[in-house]
Amino acid sequence: MQNDSFLLEKLEVREQDLALRSLKKQNDRIDFCSNDYLGLARNKAFQKEINQEVARNLYAHGSTGSRLISGNHPLFEKTEIKIARFHHAEEALIFNSGYDANVGLISAIAGRGDAIVYDNLIHASLRDGIRLSLATAYSFLHNDMRNLEEKLKRLKRRSFVVVESVYSMDGDEAPLEELISLCNRYEASLIVDEAHATGVIGEKGEGLVQQLGIERECFARIHTFGKALGVHGAVVLGSKTLKQYLINYARTLIYTTALPPSDVAAISVAYDYFPKMKEERKHLQQLISHFQRINLPFGKLPSNTPIQILIVPDNEEVLALANTLQRKGLDIKAILSPTVPKGKERLRITLHSFNTFEDIQRLIVCLQNY
Repeated sequence: MQNDSFLLEKLEVREQDLALRSLKKQNDRIDFCSNDYLGLARNKAFQKEINQEVARNLYAHGSTGSRLISGNHPLFEKTEIKIARFHHAEEALIFNSGYDANVGLISAIAGRGDAIVYDNLIHASLRDGIRLSLATAYSFLHNDMRNLEEKLKRLKRRSFVVVESVYSMDGDEAPLEELISLCNRYEASLIVDEAHATGVIGEKGEGLVQQLGIERECFARIHTFGKALGVHGAVVLGSKTLKQYLINYARTLIYTTALPPSDVAAISVAYDYFPKMKEERKHLQQLISHFQRINLPFGKLPSNTPIQILIVPDNEEVLALANTLQRKGLDIKAILSPTVPKGKERLRITLHSFNTFEDIQRLIVCLQNY
């Protein structure tokens, strides 16, 4: 047997810090932790529609190869056209996941001599793409436009600014109009990850960029399908030139087996389905407003999104609170350091359109009486 003791040593460090991760089993508690914001992953009518579409066309569950070899089913291009039209983009390119889209995009477009300036709270997938690029990277303080401008004004080369429209660990929104203004002033290209805005923000769930009407000002946008859309995969939106470039240089597209046609069919059905869910988005916003108004004995971050954050410093403290809530039938997870900075440990409470006001009140009472 190979010696794996060096792995065990690192695991023991995590365990001592109460930060050891493990896979969780599904349960029947009230869901306050998943990213299924609109409930589509559990929506039987939606699932039935997907199954009927797959069965009607006998879409395969295997793609046989990468899109550049044998896996580029005609449904890919049909669905990409639909998505591009919905998001007011020139072109769309589907990737196997949000992680693949972010890593593939960032690592491919930024080369030696370029600069990437990124918000210090961006997702790990964007950071990994930055690491794999040959560009020089600089972070700026979260949503701090003055700090970003200080970085941009010193750069005399091609620059990319990378942000999320909604931040997954704080639940706040990026000041996109100010970002556009700075990028235009310093000739930088803006890349926006809309993962946690897709399906939720905007009249039809089109995302924050479109809600603000600034889609033509962005170099690239990433929308993922595994959250509010209830399926799997992601898309990069941009110009025709960007799409052609990524087909030639994005390693996470080139060197992986393509999504099967059955999965692409599910994406297509989702784009027919979620724009019509106005009542669900309205109810979700009412839950968000209600939760934000309630006084709680913890530091609550301001958020107009389904992601609601309570700061509970110290891994042990936040774990104890999460375990108490779990025992009371509420599925809420603690977010520990090093996922978030030490001293910023938190409960990440996710609200959904299928949660009721009674569910929210039960949660509030548990928190107030802890």
